[in-house]
Amino acid sequence: METVEAYLARKKQELELLNSLLSDPLPIRLPRSVAEVIEQKFHLAAALKAEHVLHDWASTETAWTHSTRPRSGPFQFKYDYQRADLEVEGPSFYALGKQLGSETVYTASGMAAISALLMATAPVFSKADIVTMPNSYGETTELIDGHGKHLRRVELGKSLAEITKFRGSRPRILLLDSCASAGAFETILKCAQPQLDLIVFDTTCFSSGSGRIARALSWARSATIPIVLLRSHTKLDSLGIEYGRLGSAVFVHWSHASGAKQQFLQTLLTETRNAVRLFGGAALPAHFPPYVDAPAYRSLTNKRIAAMLRNNRRTTRHFSTALAGLYAELHFAHGLYVTLAPAGTLDENKARDVVAELCADLRRSGLALRHAGSFGFDFGAAEWSKDRIRDRYVVRIAAADLPTSLWDEVIAAVAAWWKAHERRVRSSQQYVGKATEGASAQ
Repeated sequence: METVEAYLARKKQELELLNSLLSDPLPIRLPRSVAEVIEQKFHLAAALKAEHVLHDWASTETAWTHSTRPRSGPFQFKYDYQRADLEVEGPSFYALGKQLGSETVYTASGMAAISALLMATAPVFSKADIVTMPNSYGETTELIDGHGKHLRRVELGKSLAEITKFRGSRPRILLLDSCASAGAFETILKCAQPQLDLIVFDTTCFSSGSGRIARALSWARSATIPIVLLRSHTKLDSLGIEYGRLGSAVFVHWSHASGAKQQFLQTLLTETRNAVRLFGGAALPAHFPPYVDAPAYRSLTNKRIAAMLRNNRRTTRHFSTALAGLYAELHFAHGLYVTLAPAGTLDENKARDVVAELCADLRRSGLALRHAGSFGFDFGAAEWSKDRIRDRYVVRIAAADLPTSLWDEVIAAVAAWWKAHERRVRSSQQYVGKATEGASAQ
């Protein structure tokens, strides 16, 4: 458990890290509350962005002057018109180790990265099967179904037949998703003989130094399968402030791979760069967090994510007993959020309304839960989402980086609110039912 005092001291370290990157640092005080933490942190982030713009005022979209190379902290950039040929020099967000060769394509968002990569498979594979995990990230499957005309999506079943059977004439791509359930993710990594031509691994919900990323890389390496790591850096890599929209695709090279596989990966890399250029999805230099290579950055990031994982485990334990029968999934692979499901059926609009009402009621009570479509903040985040396994809408509760006692208050309040809401819904349904019976009898 982390005390409020220890939490505030750790948050002051995060504030000092951000402040140290300003050429004219601001006065930093020890925050006295979660609200002060959030206010100071977002204020510093805004100051960093403003300073970047003032410093690199000559670096426009047209790159009209080449007198200096624009930069953001440790990142240096080189580009011509509209950043279509953006080159980035700087540290990796991943803790991959120097023994692993890789090349990175940066994009304007996580969805820009996966869109470019999947569209880049078209010139490489005229037709291919893409195996997705149950409840993969909704917008990714929407992209495949709506625009990946050369891709036939196959949902992974419990038998693993989709990745172990003979490939036949169609190449096979596995979309490994950090949004999957813990059971499905572990089952994949235990597959001894995957019959795959490419692994696309969306790591967004895992810490960039996560052991699960290392295990997935080891699994792909042992089978000599080309793998590309996709990521949105807006969430877990931004110290909770969503510094800017930034995504990437990292192409990992296996030194022991055959010449044909190495050439395949290089061709896919080239086509991905072309797709980024043609779709206008290049990254913005101003969106690269300048603190990534600071000595304290990785340590503080690891502590933040450890706190969220710890709080999510407490959420899981509490909801499993307090909300028995009213939750959808408590054990995602990433361990950062859970989903709740009502006894009845919600459509999308009703799910939105439930989330808005829940957050409004808890905020009036002074609790740190907000309606936000992301996660990894210094406050809890609630949002609606689609459970495609059961074809229903659910409510997502994302754990926050908060002191243990404060987060316990939040989850207790969420559970109490959810049970009360369900009672109101049942009472309303019973009243309508009785009224309908009475009208029929007349």
